[in-house]
Order: sequence, then C-alpha cells, then structure tokens
Amino acid sequence: MTATRRISVGQLAIAVAAMAIVVVASNFLVQFPVPGSLGPVSLTDLLTFGAFTYPAAFLVTDLTNRRFGPAAARRVVVAGFVLAVALSVWLATPRIAIASGTAFLVAQMLDVTVFDRLRRAAWWKAPFVSSLLGSVIDTLLFFSLAFSAAAAGVLGFDDAFAVEAAPLLGAFAPEVPRWISWALGDFCVKILVATALLAPYRVLLAVVRSMPEKAPA
Repeated sequence: MTATRRISVGQLAIAVAAMAIVVVASNFLVQFPVPGSLGPVSLTDLLTFGAFTYPAAFLVTDLTNRRFGPAAARRVVVAGFVLAVALSVWLATPRIAIASGTAFLVAQMLDVTVFDRLRRAAWWKAPFVSSLLGSVIDTLLFFSLAFSAAAAGVLGFDDAFAVEAAPLLGAFAPEVPRWISWALGDFCVKILVATALLAPYRVLLAVVRSMPEKAPA
C-alpha cells in the first residue's frame, strides 16, 4: 500500500499550471520545424521544436508523484489531458486530437504507475524508467493513430504524405512510410531530453520533500 500526502487546492493549481505551460508550449512549438541537418539527416523534415518541450510533462508528473503520491499526479495528468484535447481540437484535425489525447493520457498514466513502483530505488531510476516507458507508448500511440494507414480506416482523415514511402529518416535504406521516420526522430529527442531533465529533477529534489515511501502493510 502506498502512503499519500494531502495536496491543497493551491498546490494542485501550481502543478496543473506547470502542466498547462508545457502542453500549451508544445502545441505552439510543434508548428516550427527544427532547422539544419545531422549528417545526411535533415532535421527540418523530421522534427519540430515541440518535441523538445513535451518531455517536460513527465518532469511535472514525476515531481507531483514524488511529493504528493500517485493520486495527485493522476489529477494533474487528467487536467493536462483535457487541455491537450481542447488545444488539439482547436489547432488540428479530429484525428490528431484523438491521437494526441489518447497518447498523452495513456503515457502519463503509465508514467505515474511505473514511477510509484520504483520510488524506493535509486533517485534517478524512477523518473528515467517511467519517462522512458511513457515515451515509448506516447510515440507509438500518437504516430500510429495520427498517421498510419491502418488507423485511417477507423479514424478517417487519411494523410497521403505521411504514408508515402521514403528513405528511413530521409537518408537511409530501406524505404518506410514517412510517419515512421517522424516517430523515430521524435522518440530519440524525447529520450535525450528525458535524460537531460534528470539534472533539474535532482536539483528540485532538494526543495521538494519526498512523500512517505511505503505505509506498513
């Protein structure tokens, strides 16, 4: 049984506000491709700046989980989910909205569960492993639901450009649907950013008091 701490309305509002900033920033920055290239790989064709801000959502969830427990973290996730869907409906197609909301909710809820299971491990293990697994699920769900031909049969709004065959990452054999290269590029950035965010997570542990690890059975 996991012990929890009561979260006040003000504290919950701060966590929700932090999540809102991440979601809004990511939805805005996704409009801007990353310029330049990495060897033969054109970053402009693969990535947007939104890929660099989205992983901060896991940081918000994990810090809330560490301080107040999984129940409070799930409340913050639900608030972020509602905002993500609302923004996606406003800024994108219904298919993108469904993909974005589904990926966000499932990935963040998985993050909460994995983090809680690992909270007694080394300080870095819970945030890193939970963010890693959450990023895998987020990437798979979002890109497959948003762009794959299989999902188009259910959700409609087919994107012919996304399913068009092209060299992997725009530079290597074999040829794959473009959305697979987009997903791989996005996932690589998520892992790099999640790793980098371990530093601020560690610093914030000094000011965020940990919740009791486990209550007696």
